[in-house]
Amino acid sequence: MKTRVMLDIETLGNRPGSVLLSIGAVKFGGGELGVEFYERIDAASCVALGMRIDVSTVLWWFGQSDAARAEAAMPGEPLGDVLERFAAWIGDPDAEIWGKGSDFDNVLVASAYHAARQPLPWKFWNNRCYRTVAAMMPDVKLERIGLAHHALDDAKTQAAHLMKIAGL
Repeated sequence: MKTRVMLDIETLGNRPGSVLLSIGAVKFGGGELGVEFYERIDAASCVALGMRIDVSTVLWWFGQSDAARAEAAMPGEPLGDVLERFAAWIGDPDAEIWGKGSDFDNVLVASAYHAARQPLPWKFWNNRCYRTVAAMMPDVKLERIGLAHHALDDAKTQAAHLMKIAGL
């Protein structure tokens, strides 16, 4: 069976090169959610690699739930270490990597791999856009799993929705 991964991140910016706060991902297919990945990232380790913080995104976080802000503010591990573990977790260079937005999750994580001078653990042509597929089927309602703006909960929510939409 094809390896499919739904990726979600929490950040301090919305452009490539932005500081990452967490990576959440879940393998999925056949109507089932599979093995999960979730790690928090030390923002200072991102800044040390030249990644940036966007003030408007920091202000956006002030408007999110107390629970989401508290999770985003938890201590994390150095970016390079998290990226190494994420690559090992993916484990399949031919995996499809799904993100919400053709220019967001996958692109920002790829940019982080570049900043950390690590190889991207998937082939760029296997990037997939969940947002595009979801927009094609607006009548299929999203059912939230867990906390909004928690990277793993968002990844599981999006993967479950995509499977409902596309029968993956």
